[in-house]
Amino acid sequence: MVFSLLAIVLDNTILNVALKVISDPVAGLGATQSQLEWAINSYTLVFAGLLFTFGVLGDRFGRKRMLQVGMVLFGLASLASAYSQDPTQLIFARAAMGLGGAAVMPATLAIISNVFAPQERGKAIGIWAGGVGLAIAIGPITGGLLLEHFWWGSVFLVNVPVVAISSVLIAFLVPESRNPDKAQLDPVGVLLSIIGLVGVVYGIIKGGELGTVTDPEVWAPGIAGVLVLAAFVWHERRTAHPAFDVRYFGIARFSTAVASVGLVFFAMMGVMFFMAFYLQIVKNYTPLEAGALVLPFAAAQLIFSPLSAQMVRRFGGKAVATTSLVVVAGALVSYSFLKVDTPIWVFEIIGFVQGAAMANINPPATEAVMSSLPREKAGVGSAMTNTVRQVGGALGVAILGSILSATYRDNMAPALSVLPENIRHTAGESITATMGVAQALGPRGAALVAPAKQAFMDGMHITALCGAVVALIGAAVVAKWLPGKQPADAVPTRPESKEPAVV
Repeated sequence: MVFSLLAIVLDNTILNVALKVISDPVAGLGATQSQLEWAINSYTLVFAGLLFTFGVLGDRFGRKRMLQVGMVLFGLASLASAYSQDPTQLIFARAAMGLGGAAVMPATLAIISNVFAPQERGKAIGIWAGGVGLAIAIGPITGGLLLEHFWWGSVFLVNVPVVAISSVLIAFLVPESRNPDKAQLDPVGVLLSIIGLVGVVYGIIKGGELGTVTDPEVWAPGIAGVLVLAAFVWHERRTAHPAFDVRYFGIARFSTAVASVGLVFFAMMGVMFFMAFYLQIVKNYTPLEAGALVLPFAAAQLIFSPLSAQMVRRFGGKAVATTSLVVVAGALVSYSFLKVDTPIWVFEIIGFVQGAAMANINPPATEAVMSSLPREKAGVGSAMTNTVRQVGGALGVAILGSILSATYRDNMAPALSVLPENIRHTAGESITATMGVAQALGPRGAALVAPAKQAFMDGMHITALCGAVVALIGAAVVAKWLPGKQPADAVPTRPESKEPAVV
């Protein structure tokens, strides 16, 4: 399961390193800033929109089968991405990769929840989460090495052997499991979940792309998606065979854990997404060096995730998650003190502390969600956690990214006033665009470099502080509503039961 997860996470961490090369008209595809964003967003849109659906289908038709189908789809789409001839082909191939990833992600966690007994599940989920840290560690370095020796498509082609090995291991090692209840599938609920999630995520993505929420392209699909999700909740409360029993949100352990996952990924992704630009553009590191500099964050995840279950048993999930969220907030605040000339070891220490704290949030929260549900609903529980994680991360990138972009544009306006009107707007879109214009202007553009770096740092500081506020909100939510230390022999019950449904 860790190896299968590796392919999904590895791809996204590699892609972040390759964005600059893909935008090159000679070495890459000449993708614009908007096309680069959609190369990422097309994956996110399909992945987040279909996670819940594939979780339901895996519970019904078999999680091993869904995992195998997802891996094959992901491998074929990776091949298509590697050999894309233009940015449009890459965007559609990335969407197909999101389809495969949506089938893989919930199945891995659902299978773990069914294979391992309750007393072992927390440690197993910790090791599973540690696989994310491993992928974060090796992804950027692998991407940097590939880009130094091969063409840009190799960052996608590397997925193929991982998929092939995973498929063989799945066939021989993974037991099949499914929901023994042969109830109807609830196609109306599944369809409503797809339409609602796609609408919400599309609105979020467009908001980040346009830098505003007043444009109809942003608020119209967003509001429509929320209304459809409200219809989904209404339908699920009344149908005899719901795809997901929404009454589980009445369980404090379940709803609080889901909320904490969404909030922490909002805060983290909204800040971490821009760290690649800080390292490669502000600090002038190569893609390989930038990948290596992410190692402390990833190493902390890899080291501390498997130990999180032991921390929860000793201190309780509430204490561990609350403390970790406060530490994450502190790490985000620390980013606001970075300067253009700050020694890189300061960044490394902050990254390690943040990674260690994250390692003690995600596994306990995920285990709390999974242990709140009956085993036959493991796929849906996994899908719910990952859907909230994706939506939270997309919201973080869109909202905090808009804040950074607006701050950058305002701060760069005086320096760009000397440029001709026809290129002033383009140069002010982002630090990447400014540096591109500066390079094209030659010696005349050198005066733009220092102001661009400072404007980016000012925007990053505000973004980091906003992320810290969100992390503190998450800490308050967990401290208030997440149940404390629970008896080791407690078992989850269905929502209609009068007994507490906590572990």
